[in-house]
Amino acid sequence: MKIVLASGSASRLSILRNAGVEPFVDPPNVDEQSIITSLNDAEPADVLTSLAAAKAAAIAGKHPDDVIIAADSMLLLDGELQGKPHTVEATIERWKNQRGKTAHLMTGHCIISPGGRAVYEHVASTTVTFGIPSDYDIERYAASGEPLPCAGAFTLEALGGWFIDRIEGDPSNVIGLSLPVVRAALYNFGLHVSQFWK
Repeated sequence: MKIVLASGSASRLSILRNAGVEPFVDPPNVDEQSIITSLNDAEPADVLTSLAAAKAAAIAGKHPDDVIIAADSMLLLDGELQGKPHTVEATIERWKNQRGKTAHLMTGHCIISPGGRAVYEHVASTTVTFGIPSDYDIERYAASGEPLPCAGAFTLEALGGWFIDRIEGDPSNVIGLSLPVVRAALYNFGLHVSQFWK
């Protein structure tokens, strides 16, 4: 029995590795945009849970004896979910809009027990207060490429850390996977965190 991470995110992998777990990585092939489009009037938490559940379900059949962990993160800013910016131009625009503001980094989790006997779903939310970086620093940060594949166009643990003034809540959630949520899921399944330490 092992943990299978249904994600290609380097940040999520690093969270588990730093917490003593070497997961098997199996990124699912899921059309996230079609799921988001189909849920256009849904609450933000429902969108994130649906995305995580689709990712977990996509690979669960391949790993029947393991714990499947899937997650999806977005920034809730001014009442709207913000995903990955993908381009330098979009990143610059995002940062010019979000600097100085407070938002919520939300991560939907779907964790499936061995044998698929139980499913644990939860949305974690951490409050993020952005600093006020200069236009020059925003442009350099976007050009670095680091924030392009990141929810909310920022990282907490790398270059983006310069521009975050404060967080309230779980820091691992901001990076992309809440260890407290994973711990709660494992306990719910009758498992222990330390069973998975390498």
